[in-house]
Amino acid sequence: MTSANTRQNPAPEASPGQRPKPAPPNGAPVRATGAQSLVRSLEAVGCEVVFGIPGGTILPTYDPLLDSTKVRHVLVRHEQAAGHAATGYAQATGRTGVCMATSGPGATNLVTALADAHMDSVPLVAITGQQSTGQIGTDAFQEADICGITLPVTKHNFLVTDPDEIPRTIAEAFYIASSGRPGPVVVDVPKDVQQLTTSFSWPPEQRLPGYRPVGKPHGKQVREAARLMASAQRPVLYVGGGVVKADASEELTKLAERTGIPVVTTLMARGVLPDTHPLHLGMPGMHGTVSAVAAMQRSDLLLALGTRFDDRVTGRLSDFAPEAKVVHADIDPAEISKNRVADVPIVGDCKEVISELLEAVDTAEAEHGAPDLGEWWSQLGDWRDRFPLGYDWPADGTLSPEYVIERIGALAGPEAVYTAGVGQHQMWAAQFIGYQRPRSWLNSGGLGTMGYAVPAAMGAKAGTPGRQVWAIDGDGCFQMTNQELATCAIEGLPIKVAVINNGNLGMVRQWQNLFYAERYSHSDLGTHNHRIPDFALLAEALGGVGMRCEAASDVDSVIERAMAVDDRPVVIDFVVGKDAQVWPMVASGTGNDEIMAARGIRPLFDDEG
Repeated sequence: MTSANTRQNPAPEASPGQRPKPAPPNGAPVRATGAQSLVRSLEAVGCEVVFGIPGGTILPTYDPLLDSTKVRHVLVRHEQAAGHAATGYAQATGRTGVCMATSGPGATNLVTALADAHMDSVPLVAITGQQSTGQIGTDAFQEADICGITLPVTKHNFLVTDPDEIPRTIAEAFYIASSGRPGPVVVDVPKDVQQLTTSFSWPPEQRLPGYRPVGKPHGKQVREAARLMASAQRPVLYVGGGVVKADASEELTKLAERTGIPVVTTLMARGVLPDTHPLHLGMPGMHGTVSAVAAMQRSDLLLALGTRFDDRVTGRLSDFAPEAKVVHADIDPAEISKNRVADVPIVGDCKEVISELLEAVDTAEAEHGAPDLGEWWSQLGDWRDRFPLGYDWPADGTLSPEYVIERIGALAGPEAVYTAGVGQHQMWAAQFIGYQRPRSWLNSGGLGTMGYAVPAAMGAKAGTPGRQVWAIDGDGCFQMTNQELATCAIEGLPIKVAVINNGNLGMVRQWQNLFYAERYSHSDLGTHNHRIPDFALLAEALGGVGMRCEAASDVDSVIERAMAVDDRPVVIDFVVGKDAQVWPMVASGTGNDEIMAARGIRPLFDDEG
């Protein structure tokens, strides 16, 4: 990739209205402003789309961005949405998402999205304007120390004080964001640095002496893991989002089929093994399937791949999988033994780890014999048969939210991309849509961010325009970021939004019902009692198509009508019962042995042989 490509080269003293001269084609350094260098660097690293909002300190960069034929800019309505859209783009495509904002409140509005990407290990680069270098630290207008603010919620951040450093900084930011354990990186560029004249050339020399992510695992540790696999009687493959990020779905399937070991996929790993695969037990955790939770709890070997033993999976940690030895493979050494001590720690990329495990298993079984998992599968089959996922229709005749989501998944199919906000609708979407491929399920898993679904769907649609994209949202979450429907309408991003409108902050109401003696303190949103807002009318006002559905008999037809619209966003207001609850459930602070298959129904694991 040359430095000059086809971009334009300004004279050093060019006035704002003067168009720059063409750059020489030989790849030699060319004169440019810092802003032009920034845009050219984005082009050089392969950035396709930037989600952002211009403002005073980033305006110098927005000017040459107008001339770029390689980088599309999507003008969002709120900076938080820019960050979530960049995350949705990254999760759907596997590439690095990019967002841009001005200094002060523009940059601080990105913080929630950066924290969200950090928790879910999403590769993201956020470019922010900053007050001119001479004004930093003076409390100048719209000045904020965004590097200091975001330090705990980013993988790394840069404050660029020399325009000559812009190409190297952008190259390093993209490399850091996408390599090792992915994560968000902030590049903060003062306004005067964008305006100064510099010399642009590509590729720059990267200088990251302390950053050496490990990809290839240690062979001895892999062999020890394979030895434990050969002798285990009740093993479980505990698979997390790291396997998705490593693009290791094929390798995982081969390992599961080669060994016959059951697989559970966390909330962040849904789709990495098809839901229809006979070895798949479903999702573990607080609202996981009984068979997945029970399998982990009764296992004698957990093969944890690209996952972090978070509290939503383990329940009360001291009671989690008490008889299991642990093989923990992760690209981030800080995660290994952080929550649960690993008997066999493996640092490496999951694709490499699983590939080497496949070879090592052959050797281990030749030496120690292959385990007989027949009795284990008999027990797993019993749990799976007795406690399947299901739901009851509301007794008052209102529409079942689970049925709505189940039908969306059936009609839109496995090639669609599904996003969700956080709460009951998120859990139902994880449970009742059948995922058959990786990167088809996007959600805010670690941070649990309300308002994630719509902008993430927007980003996913920008990255995968050939796929249908559905945002499964709640009436509470939807009201946080629904202004991005206007962005979708203007930018030609025809997402579908299913608002699961139960009139309340649904998961809050469920906890109030179960743990606070049905004292529903400030969780009624008024979307049922007052129909404020009217979601169908709101969709029309924001440039989309609004629909409403309140009867089971209309569900399929309204979904099909929405799927037929391909030139603007669609919102369906599904008015559902307010008392539906998410089951199974492991109550917060309890152990997984206390899982409730439904209200008042606890599988008696201790009584089973």
